[in-house]
Amino acid sequence: MWLLLAFIGVPVIEIALFIQVGGAIGTWSTLLIVVLTAMLGTYMVRAQGRLAIGNLQRSFSQLDDPTEPLAHGAMVLISGVLLLTPGFFTDGVGFALLIPAVRSAVFRYIRARVTVQSFSMGAEMHSTAQPHRPNHPVDETIIEGEFTEVDPNKRPTHEPSGWTKH
Repeated sequence: MWLLLAFIGVPVIEIALFIQVGGAIGTWSTLLIVVLTAMLGTYMVRAQGRLAIGNLQRSFSQLDDPTEPLAHGAMVLISGVLLLTPGFFTDGVGFALLIPAVRSAVFRYIRARVTVQSFSMGAEMHSTAQPHRPNHPVDETIIEGEFTEVDPNKRPTHEPSGWTKH
């Protein structure tokens, strides 16, 4: 339902803003503002995108939780889409998402409403079904996995292709 309202509401808001701004400052000035905000937005998205990728790489190299850098990168990407979409409302939301404090607030808002079932980082697995026990010894020589036993007497039902050894 919310998505339907967004698909209907955002274009209506944009059309109303175009009419108001175009009536106040003229058609060509309005079009110039739309083009300039797209160009400025592209430059700012590239700069913020580099910072977001750097933060994400840093979290991976330090084996930190990459959730927040990933969310910031996604919001910068959404910001770029909004800034390239012609309109004043989408430009306002796009520029707002380029501000790190706004992105952090959006992240905290979403994080408070999302429940994580499980996550995996490195060789350890943490799950809500089996809580992590930090005092439990870990044997580095054991590799956990699933397997299926193959019948060693099974023979191929076709002629060898020359590419395999049968």
